[in-house]
Amino acid sequence: MAKEAGGSAVQADVSVADEAQRLVEEAGDLDILVNNAGVTRDGLLARMSDEDWRVVLDTNLASVFYTCRAVTRKMMKKRAGSIVNVSSIVGVHGNWGQTNYGASKAGIIGFTKSLARELGSRNVRANVVAPGYVNTRLTDVLPEDAKQAMLLNTPLGRLGDPEDVAGAVRFLCSDEASFITGEVLLVDGGLGM
Repeated sequence: MAKEAGGSAVQADVSVADEAQRLVEEAGDLDILVNNAGVTRDGLLARMSDEDWRVVLDTNLASVFYTCRAVTRKMMKKRAGSIVNVSSIVGVHGNWGQTNYGASKAGIIGFTKSLARELGSRNVRANVVAPGYVNTRLTDVLPEDAKQAMLLNTPLGRLGDPEDVAGAVRFLCSDEASFITGEVLLVDGGLGM
């Protein structure tokens, strides 16, 4: 698919620092970085294992640090670039049984706001897209009653589609967003208001 679009694909485990660095190096000259790696290991904090905590924080948050660190010097030198980190409505409001996920996604928001301050003078933007409940493999496994509860709290009355999130990411990467940095764009059907 990447070749059809005139690009190339590079695979890496971005939760590992060396792999994230290799990914950025193999990808070549980057103008845009979108961090969208994410996993869940839901459960009550009182019963959460160290492994479930570590996997979620490493995959969701440490990966953002590793890839951003790998790309920022090049973008700063070019005095141009856009970074979009994908968080979640759970990082803004929290959610029962998701302390690890909520911490990782809230961490992305704080990380990105700080990064925007560091990179702004070099014309490199950093923003966050925080989706609400979207039709993905992560929501496919939810019980039907949980999905219905989400829908009741979402003013638009539907789950989002991946295309809804992609459109927000595309906007923040575009020249139309050239004066936007350090922002959190909720793509949640009104759930977070």
